[in-house]
Amino acid sequence: MVAVGRGIDAARWQAMFEQAMDRIAGRFRRVEPRATARAFVLALLSSVERKNCWRLAEQAGHARPGPMQRLLRSTRWDADAVRDDVRVYVLEHLGTDDGVLIVDETGFLKKGTASAGVQRQYTGTAGRIENTQVGVFLAYASSRGRALIDRRLYLPDASWCQDTQRRTRAGVPDQAEFATKPTLAGQMIAAALDAGVRVSWVTGDEAYGQDPGLRALLESRGIGYVLAVACSTRVRINQGRTAARADAVANRLPASAWHRQSAGAGAKGPRYYDWAWIETGTDGHRHLLIRRNPSSGELTFYLCWSPRRVPLSELVRVAGTRWCIEECFQAAKGQVGLDHYQVRNWTAWHRHITLAMLALAFLAALAADATPARPADPNRRSRSTDPIDLTVPEIRHLLGTLLNPRSTSPRRLLNWSNWRRHHQATARRSHYQQRLAPTATG
Repeated sequence: MVAVGRGIDAARWQAMFEQAMDRIAGRFRRVEPRATARAFVLALLSSVERKNCWRLAEQAGHARPGPMQRLLRSTRWDADAVRDDVRVYVLEHLGTDDGVLIVDETGFLKKGTASAGVQRQYTGTAGRIENTQVGVFLAYASSRGRALIDRRLYLPDASWCQDTQRRTRAGVPDQAEFATKPTLAGQMIAAALDAGVRVSWVTGDEAYGQDPGLRALLESRGIGYVLAVACSTRVRINQGRTAARADAVANRLPASAWHRQSAGAGAKGPRYYDWAWIETGTDGHRHLLIRRNPSSGELTFYLCWSPRRVPLSELVRVAGTRWCIEECFQAAKGQVGLDHYQVRNWTAWHRHITLAMLALAFLAALAADATPARPADPNRRSRSTDPIDLTVPEIRHLLGTLLNPRSTSPRRLLNWSNWRRHHQATARRSHYQQRLAPTATG
């Protein structure tokens, strides 16, 4: 059935889901776990409130949660091999010439001390020190969409890596050694490049920009970077003759050095900031990029390197792409239960996270498939009758009905979706007009 609205085709969505599951089917030796994995991912895509094994089993129509629990704990399958399949799947559906790799971490709040890698540590998820597991992730973002393509569980040194009994109880493999978060990021980037992922840029926040080893790795692989750094970072200017703090350099810039450009479209319009860049090398390949908030004057600093000369607008584009991984975390946790697991074991954590990444990648692929081709004219504005494109949350909302043969009244749901997207388009145009008006005079 082709439904009311743009790009919503239940039969095509069903076929795409089966294709996604066929991609990983060979990772399971027996038909039973293969069917359980399919049911697990389908339940992650459902509207069930808490996506732990009990609720997923209930959603799948199982009599007990045992099959779902065994899928994560003891069934023989390789989560890293499925992760590789997810990476290839994302590149096939979202890959473009403008793709960027993004590194970042997210926290998983836990109770107790038994979950692998858990300890009291700072997490941006809570904005403070909490009892948390921390996962370091790699995302791929392009003009077609964004999705998570790799993950590493951070294992603290003193409280975990050096505690043999604790490692054994949590199933941490012997080969898992302590690695800093930037080191884990470098491992994922290297693995993606070795697997044939073709990108020109990597971006990340201060936790990764401050690490010289990660920057050296990227330069050795010929991959450009735009990495945030602290205001206290010292850079060399004046053809390398002078070293100064980044914030001191920014304070000495004349008004003519600043250029207002958009870091990409946000929910309420283009995200305009003032930008300046200063060459920090002698070959035109290294820069300090500075972003200034037009309203608050707050400054953000980036160290940049590229194997070729690039314009300011390219560095701004890459810097603006970093927020895509935050959107991935929000969608993965809010839509497919990335953080809903109730497992403590090292293997179970990686398996749940990987299947959630597959569910998110499938939603991103549907969104890209449903988005109409854009005309070449970049100044074209949407007509007043155009709804917004299908988003990942909207698609996940629809899937529970469209892929469930027992559901009732799918047409009513689709009519509501069409109305909702028209309403959101009207609100977005209003926000854009309000945001663009002061920009024209800024």
